[in-house]
Amino acid sequence: MALTTLRPRASARDAPRVSGILRALAAVGGALCVALTVGATGAAPSHATPEPPQQPPPATPQPPVMPPPPPVPPSPSEPLALTPPLAPLAPPPGGPVPSDPLRIGDAAVDTTGGWLPDGVTLSPFDVSNPILSQLDPGLLRAVQDAARAAQSQGVDIRVNSGWRSKGFQQRLFDNAVRNYGSVAAAAELVAGPDVSKHVTGQAVDIAPVEADMWLIANGRQFGLCQIYANEIWHFELATDQYGNCPPLLPNAAG
Repeated sequence: MALTTLRPRASARDAPRVSGILRALAAVGGALCVALTVGATGAAPSHATPEPPQQPPPATPQPPVMPPPPPVPPSPSEPLALTPPLAPLAPPPGGPVPSDPLRIGDAAVDTTGGWLPDGVTLSPFDVSNPILSQLDPGLLRAVQDAARAAQSQGVDIRVNSGWRSKGFQQRLFDNAVRNYGSVAAAAELVAGPDVSKHVTGQAVDIAPVEADMWLIANGRQFGLCQIYANEIWHFELATDQYGNCPPLLPNAAG
């Protein structure tokens, strides 16, 4: 007959004791794990709260950029800068400055009629100016006809002197006497007021030189002639019945 090893049965009253032993073993195991962790790291584990991400330091506020102040207008006491005045007009070549437009004596004497500033010329058609409106009508018409013909060939005829008052012609003559030292020397360049064809409206001075050359070559077709050898700009109506100009005089004194 075989012998059978008999196991003792755990009774119901031993169950609580077994459960307590198991809890004790679990606690010992947990303590052992903690001890091992402390020994390895030197610190007890902790459930640290994660630090929030660091924020960049706030920027130092900069003062706002202010627009430049508007220009301050000058006070009423400060004088405003003005454009420099224009230089006074120059007199005609060889002529005095007409500082006294009228000389009053026994009668009013026009001493500026026919004066133009230096460098200023007129169109032959500008009859609003007495330099042209006081010319002999036949002479004015001839100059205008010549100007049209010259223009068609690319030449611009301008007038820089025409009619002159007797007083203005006298001033020109007196100025020439002072400049050239004698009446005789002055008369070769400026006719006296009693003989000047400008005073009677029968002479005209033409510019520029290109126009003078054109009139010397073509002016006789319109009755216009150069009169003085030393004045290529001075023209008068002087052709004969055959359309020829007279021989040149050496100067205004003849």
